[in-house]
Amino acid sequence: MEDLGLHKTRKGLARIWHATRYSVDGIKSGWNETAFRQELICAVFLIPCALIIGKSWIEQSLLIGSVIAVMVVELLNTAIESTIDRIGPEWHTLAKRAKDMGSAAVLLTLVWSIATWSGALYAFFSMN
Repeated sequence: MEDLGLHKTRKGLARIWHATRYSVDGIKSGWNETAFRQELICAVFLIPCALIIGKSWIEQSLLIGSVIAVMVVELLNTAIESTIDRIGPEWHTLAKRAKDMGSAAVLLTLVWSIATWSGALYAFFSMN
């Protein structure tokens, strides 16, 4: 295992290289979560659609951003859940609260993304 303090001493391209590797490892770990896998598969289809549906770079950015935001929040939720599970398997009010709040964050991001896409699709099809 790599020395955990070593990453603090890296500078320049070495730091960027290692940070990128850790990020890729995080995405690979996310792939093991069903919800993240489903969201990533949807993103593969939705991101190209955003380039077609969005009439300007702002609309395209909002559509793509809403999809990416769901995945980001899902990864953060999984990180919260993993940390709590690492602490211990016993039920605790604060552990439940943290997991519920992470889940609520995912839900709110999904609602925002669905609303954004619904508005864009309505505008796209009603004007064509």
